[in-house]
Amino acid sequence: MNAGPVNAMSVDVEDYFQVSAFEGLVPREAWDRQPRRVEANTHAVLDLFAEAGVRATFFTLGWVAQRHPGLVRRICEEGHELASHGWEHVRATEQDRRTFFADVSRTKALLEDLSGVVVRGYRAASYSIVRRNWWAFEALAEAGYHYSSSVYPIHHDLYGVPDAPLEPFRPDNADILEIPVSVVEVAGWRLPAGGGGFFRLYPYAFSRWAIRCVNRAGRRLVFYFHPWEIDPEQPLMAGASRRSRLRHYLNLKRMRPRLARLLRDFRWDRMDRVFPIDEESRRHMDRAS
Repeated sequence: MNAGPVNAMSVDVEDYFQVSAFEGLVPREAWDRQPRRVEANTHAVLDLFAEAGVRATFFTLGWVAQRHPGLVRRICEEGHELASHGWEHVRATEQDRRTFFADVSRTKALLEDLSGVVVRGYRAASYSIVRRNWWAFEALAEAGYHYSSSVYPIHHDLYGVPDAPLEPFRPDNADILEIPVSVVEVAGWRLPAGGGGFFRLYPYAFSRWAIRCVNRAGRRLVFYFHPWEIDPEQPLMAGASRRSRLRHYLNLKRMRPRLARLLRDFRWDRMDRVFPIDEESRRHMDRAS
């Protein structure tokens, strides 16, 4: 058993045709005509977690939950945290405040109705809370969320707040905790260390080193991936750009064994148990420790 700190494992529950890299190729009104693979892939992820004895947080699209309520029930029955990923994977930067509030409120209500548990966490599609829509934190708090994990503190062509704190922080404008995805600092540069496509791109040894660096710096790591990343047999998306194809399909065959190794090499738990969200959970964690 690894004796290191407990890090946070999370899964963004969306299907292969819903990702931002393929925006415009499959209109949302055509989603129901696509072969769905998210249910089988998420069950496979749950099986991996069960074998490893790991509990995680599942940031789930409302669109997926509505069509696969049994999947939502299994997530909760097996002790994982159910959280919100918005309704249809629309980036928050493409919504005004009223539309965003309606989206996150609708998703929270559906997930709670299906599961019977309180949904406290949210993650924006493609980490799309940035400086210009910082008001999203106020809207999330107003909608009843306790925490968000929607900021990536790096430079990136699609997202990122490079000057954001590396530790969980409370935005000045809202009573909510933001838990950023993890990065490692190397020679003044911030490099992604929290999973996703970078976990498939990097050699596993680099990812393991980066996680250990984050832990040695006294921080708990936030890791994420998607169910479609363990599915090398998924359909190829016609019309995708070379960059989008590279980002989406790179090393899919290596993901499942790498993930199994990661689950063995480090200790993992749900977001809401790794990070104290509010005073009640802080007291609970103090008693548990």
